[in-house]
Amino acid sequence: MKVLFILTYYRPHVSGLTIYVERLAHALAERGHEVTVLTSRYAAHLPREERMDGVRVVRVPVLFRFNKGVFMPVFPAIAWREIRRADVVSIHLPQIEAALSALLARLGGRRPLLTYHCDLQMPPVWYGKLVDRLTYWDNVAAGALADTVVAYTEDFARHSPFLSRYVRPARTGEAGQGHKLRVILPPVAIPEPTPEGVAALAATIGLPADTEERPQVIGFAARFAYEKGADYLINAIPHILREIPNIRLVFAGPYGKDVIGETIWDDLQPLIKQYQPYLTFLGTLNPAQMADFYALCDVVTVASINNTESFGLVQVEAFMCGTPVVATNLPGVRQPVTMTGMGEIVPIADAEALAAGIVKVLCNRQRYIKPRAEIMRRFALVQTVEAYETLFREKARPA
Repeated sequence: MKVLFILTYYRPHVSGLTIYVERLAHALAERGHEVTVLTSRYAAHLPREERMDGVRVVRVPVLFRFNKGVFMPVFPAIAWREIRRADVVSIHLPQIEAALSALLARLGGRRPLLTYHCDLQMPPVWYGKLVDRLTYWDNVAAGALADTVVAYTEDFARHSPFLSRYVRPARTGEAGQGHKLRVILPPVAIPEPTPEGVAALAATIGLPADTEERPQVIGFAARFAYEKGADYLINAIPHILREIPNIRLVFAGPYGKDVIGETIWDDLQPLIKQYQPYLTFLGTLNPAQMADFYALCDVVTVASINNTESFGLVQVEAFMCGTPVVATNLPGVRQPVTMTGMGEIVPIADAEALAAGIVKVLCNRQRYIKPRAEIMRRFALVQTVEAYETLFREKARPA
């Protein structure tokens, strides 16, 4: 099959959405499919077209960028060209081009498939509500044109203003998926951590070689964006210190100027300076480094505060590396811990409750840990890839 993925950002930009599509695209390419990713050329140094690990990446020139949104006047022409080449068109939301992409797919005789990654909820800026509403109605138009809408979990689908339109009332013993909605767990893959890699990372951030003398390491793997809740984690420090006096918070992910869109980095500088001795910022890590990061951590936190987080891939990655998680009680986000028992779920936007969850896990860590093989069976990448492959074969244009 010739598969076309359409999304606003792709590598080298790092987010849960880009990682999701990257894993799926590479896996399908390895299975012999011809895979193209159509995305924005959000930075001038990026090539307009290149091949990355067997996947053809086509980047549309960007005239200007507003927050995370991009304006691409030539997008319709390039999208039409690529859609006509494809057997399957997979559009990944949220993106402002969603309805246009779905319409072009229909006009080209294709059955547009949507994957809905999260609700859009802008930070509290003056234009935030306007962008939220415009994007929502664009999504609705795309959904009306779509053949199938894919969600990560039924839990998130039921609570999402957009996805709930496609969920039928649940009956006893019956899933709530409607005629358009299909639930597919996200693709998760992470290398096994190595003792050498963990030791090297510990040395890099100045942790003692003797593990008994090390502080308890609390991990956070996300960009420094408003919705990720890094401020609640930092504000949890004094509450944690009452029970555990030796801790280190280690942040993996882009921060400062490396964050595309709204960031709270500048706003948090007074708080960061106040708790500087407890904080370490690693920036963006590659997959092998991320595995070592998870293994180094005693607990990983997902402190997200709204439905722009719908699952939290980092939770399952942490589980696979033997590390429990404390996650907020958001639809979808609570599912990895609920499905595995590898952590605690805490109230949203509550630093004291987040601290209590962290302390509970750190004081009883062994009871939360499950074998990697058990987690791998539940969240096997091949299951996700085969589910998408089945969907694509069902919906591909006739030969």
